[in-house]
Parts: sequence; C-alpha cells; structure tokens
Amino acid sequence: MRIKILLLVLPFFAFASEHGGVNYDIIERALNFLLFFGILLYFIAKPLKDLYQSRIDKIAGKLESIQEKLRASKLKKDDALKRVEEAKLNASSLVETARKEAVNLAQKVKKDAELEMANIQKSFKDQKDFEERKTTKNVVSEILNDIFASDSLKVDQKELINIILKKVG
Repeated sequence: MRIKILLLVLPFFAFASEHGGVNYDIIERALNFLLFFGILLYFIAKPLKDLYQSRIDKIAGKLESIQEKLRASKLKKDDALKRVEEAKLNASSLVETARKEAVNLAQKVKKDAELEMANIQKSFKDQKDFEERKTTKNVVSEILNDIFASDSLKVDQKELINIILKKVG
C-alpha cells in the first residue's frame, strides 16, 4: 500500500521542480526515470517472475529427464557389461568342457581301437591255429591214405608215428 501512495505522490514532486536558466533538470529526469522504472517493475515483476520460474522449471524438467535417461543408459551399460562377463565365463567354461570331452573322446577312441586290434589279433591267431590244424589233418590224412593205399609197405605203429612227425614238424 505504501508503494502505491509513493507512486501517486512522486509525480507531483517531479512537476514541482523549478525551471530556471542553468539548471539541467538531472534530478527531475532521474526521478522520472525511477518513477517509470518503479511503475514498470510493479506491473511487470510478477509476470516476469512467472516467466522466469516457468523457464527454470522447464530447464529443470529437461535436466531431470536427461539425468533419468543417463541413469537408465548407465544401468543398461552395466547390465550389458555384466552379461559380457557372464558370457566370457560361460565361454571359458564351455571351452574347458569341450577340451575335457575331446580328451575323453580321444581316450575312448584309442581304447576302442586297441580293443579292436586285440580282437583282430586274437581272431587272426585263432584262424591261424585252425588253419594249422586243418593242414595237419590234411597232411596226416594224405599220408595215411598213401600208406594204406600201397600194400607193398608194411609199417608198424612206431614207424608210422615217426613218419607223421617228420611230415608235420
């Protein structure tokens, strides 16, 4: 209220100044400027405050949204780095498991090959023994057939065994 009264009275003081010869009316002009500035400030202060406050609020809102986006991107980055670390650990684990499986598989293949070779050697030995017995039988049978076919040669049992042993041995 005091400001309104002051604003109403102040122009009267400005008109009350004397107009003389050498007076440069600097005081009156300064008072008029202050009066004009005061009135202008009185009417424009609240809208300017509101304008600046809304501008500050907009900037603060944008800053807050940018900071929120920054936090979200940082969380995503941290999550991605965490997943990369997990993937590295998983990859190294998979590589280690694959190496162990490769070693186990190589050992199994080697063991199977050794068993197969042993079976083949045993089969070969059995086949060889069978063929030797078969050949021995054939030779003995042939000799006996030759001996029994010819009547001219009479051989006793001891001599027959010696002949067979000579042929086989």
